Amino acid sequence: MHPNTNTTAYEQENQALASASIGVPHPWRDLLQPMCLSQEAREGADDKGATETERILFALAQAVEQRDRYTANHCGRLAFISVAMGIFMGLDRGNLLSLYRGGYLHDIGKVGIPDSILFKPDKLNEEEWAVMRTHTIRGVDICRHLKSLAPVMPIIRYHHERWDGSGYPHGLRGEEIPLLARVLQTADIYDALTSPRPYKEAYSAAKALRLLREETDRGWRDPEVVELFFALHQDVISKAVDYTAGSDRNLEAMRAALCRLQLPSWEA
Repeated sequence: MHPNTNTTAYEQENQALASASIGVPHPWRDLLQPMCLSQEAREGADDKGATETERILFALAQAVEQRDRYTANHCGRLAFISVAMGIFMGLDRGNLLSLYRGGYLHDIGKVGIPDSILFKPDKLNEEEWAVMRTHTIRGVDICRHLKSLAPVMPIIRYHHERWDGSGYPHGLRGEEIPLLARVLQTADIYDALTSPRPYKEAYSAAKALRLLREETDRGWRDPEVVELFFALHQDVISKAVDYTAGSDRNLEAMRAALCRLQLPSWEA
């Protein structure tokens, strides 16, 4: 089992990675449920109101995504890539579920960002960037009332921090940034680079990987997580779009694909 993701023991992480030539274990097969609810949440929740609220939040997150034609299926791809990386690292089922939920909820705070900023075709000015950067805290404020989403809060809050401390909202550096946030951040950056945006065209996979490497060399990204991403790219990450495009039925296709997945060994 992977160590607690709030610790900073990379030695333990590397031991888990070194033995990570695995398929998806059977207990994980119920992870990707409709509306992103785990089996436990559906069967064991005493607070039906909380369960319904969780459903509403996921629907809201998907509505935020659908507002922007440039981010179609972005959340599904992030969920797929992040969970695949988590499996590769030997993370336990709870952390895989947090990555999956984080894929959908990480940008839910953008519901409070004005369209004039969110969809601006040019670069944002300093004042507009200040507003945009509030989406991480807004997202936490939206989701923090649900205890079941507590493990996802660090992903929502910290997925724009940088390894060298130059990110936001708190300027965390290195292993101060929770591991799950570092994992999802890497997937998020790659998907943003390879997708069109109002201010840029979609980059090729080769160009996106080159830019991701440059950002890592600049000190912005966790070098070990990025190396893991590169190790998975050809056989797993490059195929994410095949499993996540289209209608909701592809959530089941994604689940089935990950359950069949045989991941290569990670040599730290």
